[in-house]
Amino acid sequence: MRAVEISKPGGPEVLKPVDRPKPTPKDGEILIKVAAAGVNRPDILQRSGNYAPPPDASDLPGLEVAGEVVTPGKTFKAGDKVCALVHGGGYAEYCATPEVQALPVPKGLSLIEAASLPETFFTVWGNVFDRGRLAPGETLLVQGGTSGIGVSAIQMAAAMGNRVFATAGSDEKVAACLRLGAAKAFNYKTQDFEKELQKETVNVILDMVGGDYVPKELRCLADDGRLVFIAFLRGMKTELDIMLVMRKRLTITGSTLRPRPVAFKGAIARSLREKIWPLIERGKIKPEIYKTFPLEQAVEAHRLMESSQHIGKIVLTL
Repeated sequence: MRAVEISKPGGPEVLKPVDRPKPTPKDGEILIKVAAAGVNRPDILQRSGNYAPPPDASDLPGLEVAGEVVTPGKTFKAGDKVCALVHGGGYAEYCATPEVQALPVPKGLSLIEAASLPETFFTVWGNVFDRGRLAPGETLLVQGGTSGIGVSAIQMAAAMGNRVFATAGSDEKVAACLRLGAAKAFNYKTQDFEKELQKETVNVILDMVGGDYVPKELRCLADDGRLVFIAFLRGMKTELDIMLVMRKRLTITGSTLRPRPVAFKGAIARSLREKIWPLIERGKIKPEIYKTFPLEQAVEAHRLMESSQHIGKIVLTL
């Protein structure tokens, strides 16, 4: 099969097209003929040597795919169109994944659109709704609102009826956040989100920035607020005002998705199928695809992601 591998740790140029044996699905897995694969920040980290795949994972990058089932399981039969969160190996013509991590392609979506869903939707559901416990009537602040995660978080929370705030790095991106459903959005290069939110109630913050954002975020949160970390683009170390945490009864948490067991990911898949897939099929949530590249141009896809010019998802096609 065609695939793209990481020939050695480094820049985008280390991604190389190769021929690989077609994977053989294990018990509980299905084999998917891949039509499209999403590109995500963990792929960049893995390529640069800063995010080693788990021992039981493929060394090929790629954490989400969409395509046609060729080796069926108990739920999906051959020929079914699915999208799936995968343990690696998405940058390839075929990819095996635990069946419980696969979902039917939502009605009305193309395979390219469906490929943009799993990694970000699983992450957002697990962190905003499970760990962050975002409840009806509460508000959410999304840092990095036009990233793949940010776009998904804004749309999912807004479609669930929550009020959403977001930050982004340009006026164009601020406008995109508003278009996607944010009630307010702020250009972090020209505005101080803490000052802008002084008169607002913020119950949950989804943070992929860390560093010097954290003290501001703690001050922004309402009593009993929750701060959820999924990355730390501005650094993993920060200062913590413990008295503020105590006085406001704040919860500080976070998670990573890839090392979690199959059963955990399967539970998220079931929640998405029940709560989010109907919203997609009713047009309340629409995948935001910025650009597609053929698989063999994965180098250019990674260069675009590292430029941070994109709004939404970057997808490889086969």
